[in-house]
Amino acid sequence: MPKMRIISVQLPQSYINAMDQLVRRGLYPNRSEVIRTAIREFLKRELYSEIPEDEGPEYIIK
Repeated sequence: MPKMRIISVQLPQSYINAMDQLVRRGLYPNRSEVIRTAIREFLKRELYSEIPEDEGPEYIIK
């Protein structure tokens, strides 16, 4: 796994509550993984939607 960097972000309490609910349901192990998944999917959609998966950057496709 690539080296992780820590960033700070401010979120509305409703977003945090929703993430905590996903964690409680066992869908994600923690908030960080919820956020990583959301960002990865966002980047795939916004940056690489027109590039075939086998040609896109490895860190986006996984």
